[in-house]
Amino acid sequence: MAITALPRPSRLPGTSRLFPTAAPAPAAATAPPVRRVPLTVAALLGAALVGWVWSQHGAQRGVFALLGMGLGAALFHSRFGFTSAWRQLVAVGNGSGLRAHAVLLGTTATLFALLIGTGTGLFGTTPAPSAGTLGVGLVAGAVLFGIGMQLGGACASGTLYVIGSGQTSIVLTLGGFVTGSVLYAWAFPLVDDLPALPAFVLADHVGWAGSWAVTIALLALIVAVTSAVQRRRVPPPTAVPDSATGIARVLRGSWPMWVGAVVLAALGAGVLLTSGGAWGITSAFTLWGSRLLQLVGLHPESWAYWQQPAQAASLAGPVLADRTSLTDLGIVLGAALAAAAGGAWTLHRRIPRNTAVAAVLGGVLMGIGARLASGCNIGAYLAGIASGSASGWVWGLAALAGTWLGLRARRLFGLAVPAPRDSAC
Repeated sequence: MAITALPRPSRLPGTSRLFPTAAPAPAAATAPPVRRVPLTVAALLGAALVGWVWSQHGAQRGVFALLGMGLGAALFHSRFGFTSAWRQLVAVGNGSGLRAHAVLLGTTATLFALLIGTGTGLFGTTPAPSAGTLGVGLVAGAVLFGIGMQLGGACASGTLYVIGSGQTSIVLTLGGFVTGSVLYAWAFPLVDDLPALPAFVLADHVGWAGSWAVTIALLALIVAVTSAVQRRRVPPPTAVPDSATGIARVLRGSWPMWVGAVVLAALGAGVLLTSGGAWGITSAFTLWGSRLLQLVGLHPESWAYWQQPAQAASLAGPVLADRTSLTDLGIVLGAALAAAAGGAWTLHRRIPRNTAVAAVLGGVLMGIGARLASGCNIGAYLAGIASGSASGWVWGLAALAGTWLGLRARRLFGLAVPAPRDSAC
């Protein structure tokens, strides 16, 4: 559905020349009042999660939960989208979202280079880069993920923070995501030996300073290309969420995406600093689904996937001692806090059938795709590129191709796709 454009009081000097849109961006409406009940519930649940985990599993696990809550709040306040960014770029040539990705990737790459290059870690950890093999699984998985996130309406991080804001249709996406992840674990022997080349990490060849320089140069190229595309296509502007003004905007407003990018990069670096590994999302979904199967009397622990030492230890251990599970739950609660504070928390009780079917199917495709590619838009794309790994760039290109296919699949389900004549996208 097209969104009626509203006049915007002012623009940054030169932005209309660099990144022209068909009309001025809509002005933000005034944020509704604070939703006190959801805010109180989310605050109590967040405090209970952090307190219990800290007391039962130590300070490190408590910090993971706190970092997750910070990530959820930043994702919601900035409405930081991967799904929408690729959709707007492919459909109408609006590259503002992808340029925000460049800020996130560049800031994260800088912090990763500093931490990994110097071996700086807390809780006895040593930070390590995220690097995946280059093969059929990576490409096929990223393409499936790109299709799935356009059908499901959210990516991995988006699924969690949107659920936190009360959008019940995305619960169906999460259910499909968990199902697809478990299906992959069940079928693991069939896809374990797909052709692949070894991982390629720039720092192994040019050092961390050289890796950082190459990454920043490539990101600058992305900014230049998306700017050129936008000048040629002159797309609709991006819609602006409701927001408070002044200092209240920090807690009750919508942040510019570049602000969200910087905050997310800092918090993601915090995950690396305290755990030794990059921020991830989707491995927890496989764990959650398999534990649910155990609760109903099934035995996924006998599958080849869960026979691997690291996975076996994860399945045998407490869910609330798992780093990824803690950050994921923290994202949901942090987003709920931010949405309630901004007056935006609401339950969507009626879900059209076509939206529901697309959400489940999209989630299943993302679950399978993320496991095939050994990561999602966070664990493979963000962490891979920030680590100077070629796998991150390959994942991004393949997911972009999947987005093109996903936009065509959206029409089959009667879902909206941005069009050049929309007043906003």
